[in-house]
Amino acid sequence: MSSTIGSHVSRHDVTGWSATVYRSVASYVYSPEATASVLQSLDANPGERILDLGCGSGDVTVKIAHLVGPEGIVVGVDLSENMIAMARETTMLPDIHLIVGDIQEREFLKKLPTDFVGDCDKVFSNAALHWCSRDPLAVLVNVHRILKEGGLFVAEMGGHGNIAGVRDALHAALRKRGIDPIARDPWFFPTPEEYTALLRSAGLEPFHVSLRPRSTSFGDLAGWIRLFGGTFLEGIGSKDKQELVNEVVASCRESGACHWDDEKMLWNLEYVRLRVVAAKAGIHGDLQDGRNRLG
Repeated sequence: MSSTIGSHVSRHDVTGWSATVYRSVASYVYSPEATASVLQSLDANPGERILDLGCGSGDVTVKIAHLVGPEGIVVGVDLSENMIAMARETTMLPDIHLIVGDIQEREFLKKLPTDFVGDCDKVFSNAALHWCSRDPLAVLVNVHRILKEGGLFVAEMGGHGNIAGVRDALHAALRKRGIDPIARDPWFFPTPEEYTALLRSAGLEPFHVSLRPRSTSFGDLAGWIRLFGGTFLEGIGSKDKQELVNEVVASCRESGACHWDDEKMLWNLEYVRLRVVAAKAGIHGDLQDGRNRLG
């Protein structure tokens, strides 16, 4: 890593993300164990055009790029300039294929390669769409515009009940301090029924939408809270912030929302993932292909 990029990605950008901290605290998000199944559902093939929504540091994007090969095209989009800077080094993709943009905004389509919109074989997303709480329908409308007829949308995101204990503890700690947690909560964890309705509203045909509980282990719960719960902590002084984080950690331990494994020296947190396979219906699309991708 060059010193310029290394310095850039170690800092938090205006979105609150640091690619270096992300890799340190949450490398499990893009680990083979966490992504093998959803990548199997994606079934990327040589020559395909694939968009990775919320590509983060590019660690899954580069796997997709290897699968489509030099004759294919992979484009990654992320809201964080910091993450895109890391993704450039991780993937070695052309700069025009790694884009800073808000996937909830229609304007971001203008940043994509000119021959990409409406002719994309597949749109993929891993562990990103639960951050699109402002307008989750707009994301899917954009997916519809990007895909070609019969093109597939394959995604995994936080689903209903995901990290419920940690979320509850954060809400309780903020209310105790007279702060409204709802206004600070960045997460969208839908039920399968809610997301199915959104898919259909966007013109996408759902083939598989289901919740997948998955116990997740990592070493630093306080670091996890500061990274993923950053919006809850905005504007709180450093000392008060540390006290709040410690309180949330203690609450999670006491309630059993997180279990500390003394032998492995790891926290175990109950994740619930929502797996989605859908397609853009069209007279030329082979929609049976989507029905076969249950992963």
